[in-house]
Amino acid sequence: MRHTLAASLFCLLAASAPSATAQTAPGWLRYPSMSPDGTTIVFTYKGDLYRVAAAGGTAVPLTMHEAHDFMPVWSRDGSQIAFASDRHGNFDVFVIPAAGGQARRLTFHSAAEYPYAFTNDGAAVLFGATRLDTAAHRGFPAASQPELYRVPTAGGRVEQVLTTPAEDVKVSRDGRFLLYHDKKGGENAWRKHHTSAVTRDIWTVDLASGEYRKITTFAGEDRNPVLADGDKVMYYLSEESGSFNVHKMSLQGGKPQQVTSFKRQPVRFLSASDAGVLCFGYDGELYTMRPGSQPQKVPVAIAADARSNGERILPVTGGVREMAVSPTG
Repeated sequence: MRHTLAASLFCLLAASAPSATAQTAPGWLRYPSMSPDGTTIVFTYKGDLYRVAAAGGTAVPLTMHEAHDFMPVWSRDGSQIAFASDRHGNFDVFVIPAAGGQARRLTFHSAAEYPYAFTNDGAAVLFGATRLDTAAHRGFPAASQPELYRVPTAGGRVEQVLTTPAEDVKVSRDGRFLLYHDKKGGENAWRKHHTSAVTRDIWTVDLASGEYRKITTFAGEDRNPVLADGDKVMYYLSEESGSFNVHKMSLQGGKPQQVTSFKRQPVRFLSASDAGVLCFGYDGELYTMRPGSQPQKVPVAIAADARSNGERILPVTGGVREMAVSPTG
């Protein structure tokens, strides 16, 4: 009887297993990152990095590791991709040639580390982690307050850049200042329609003088800024219009301009090319948007074999007396 039950369970599980076929409209494409020249998008799908033409097409895998790879960022010259991966337990920063190849590990700390940007010369990657705060800040919860660091792309010693939390960092073309959103507390980053004292705002910091300047004043979430128009303007994601949409504002502050009008789901993962072509995710799909134009969905197809067996055999170890399969299976 046990053999019969096990066989029946196997048939049920095997029948429900997905087949490995090309997906013409795969869902849940995340963390898209536009190349500096605007021709290519790298994104995360099922824990791997893929690259696809900005106009759309069949995406090809950039990584194939069994670990989770995500958060890709491009070097200024378009030759390298930095990303986070938990290949050794926690998330570390890796770099890989943009054309594909062997990924190299850059960070080795036990804290999770997430890349934000390359320096303009491509010699280092800026990343966030809760590695070592200053003694003056020890009254704050260290686990929710990351610091900003840099690590050489050739490998080597990590240096702290800022002890104050700075996420989604962008570097100005002249290397003079950083643009970023802050993190005031441990609120879940995926929470929607959140207003409180810890909602994110966008800042700049002058690296020479150490001067910080707050740009946004909305009482809700402003985040994920990118530079445009010769570093005089920023695009960013804000809930000021209701749901997360792309907004535009001068770096000197002022009244924001809403540039997308999505209603049902939040816009996520904003990036931009050097020419100001925006790329972002909405409802699990990729979009691009040229200055003065409407958002365009990027058609993406993925043809890949399954990474593991789709069916599982559940052992029947005893105690089962009888079973009945539903009419629908």
